[in-house]
Amino acid sequence: MRERYISTVMETIDQPISSGLTDAKVIELWAQRQRSPLTRSVYLRDIRRLLSATSLKLTETSALDLERFAESLAGSGLAPISQGRTLAAVRSFFRFAQRIGYCANPAGSLDLPRTDNSLSERIMSEEDVGALIAHEPDERNRVLLTILYMGGLRVSEACGLRWRNLQDRGAAGQILVHGKGGRTRAIMLPAAVCGQLTGLRGVAGADAPVFASRSGKPLERSRVLRIVKEASLRAGIAANVTTHWLRHAHASHALDHGAPIHLVQATLGHRSVATTSRYLHARPGESSARYLAV
Repeated sequence: MRERYISTVMETIDQPISSGLTDAKVIELWAQRQRSPLTRSVYLRDIRRLLSATSLKLTETSALDLERFAESLAGSGLAPISQGRTLAAVRSFFRFAQRIGYCANPAGSLDLPRTDNSLSERIMSEEDVGALIAHEPDERNRVLLTILYMGGLRVSEACGLRWRNLQDRGAAGQILVHGKGGRTRAIMLPAAVCGQLTGLRGVAGADAPVFASRSGKPLERSRVLRIVKEASLRAGIAANVTTHWLRHAHASHALDHGAPIHLVQATLGHRSVATTSRYLHARPGESSARYLAV
């Protein structure tokens, strides 16, 4: 049903369809182009933030209004990366609206904020990752932390795992991950890690979530974040660790140990190897200076 709806929308995009449309309808058409439910919800929140800030119809919004909106984001204390995502969503929306003939595009000259590359500050050492996992007393949570790190998973990918996604592959195992943008990838895991996973299953059916709450539903992202933060406190890690830090650690540590960059790219599900290559430049304590002689 949803696929037919999107197909119909996409067929009409190449011709103006502005007649009878409203802001709400155009926003809906634009959001439905995003395959990921999470991406859709984030984009909708960003556009609502714009509407709330300007109190204008989208057809009445000017380039000056958008510049003022960008300034308000900068002054609100919102992290630069979140400011950039919000403005990128605004630019995406107005490109779409112009393309279907709904309104002009006032966001053509809207600049995204520059952000410092602080990735190296968010990469834990292997010792810290080990302590994070080892100090977790709850078995389910300990396996969850292990999978986030060993699989390099996004939190939404871990929450979405079902038992049918886990398959034996000889001495090892494989999980099928439904990732960002509707892309699916297979990740091989060591036998010991797969053994920890299957130890959680009990009598759960194939469609049951691997990481379930007490109600039997998949764990929520917010709950996983609390699990990671509480585990980092037990391990004595002072930094404000989030779930994504374990993904960063996977990439950096795998490259440190000689994993080919294209393999790391495939495991993490990066669309471009350029994204993965950031980790080649983000290793604290690593410098070409050590290869020089005084």
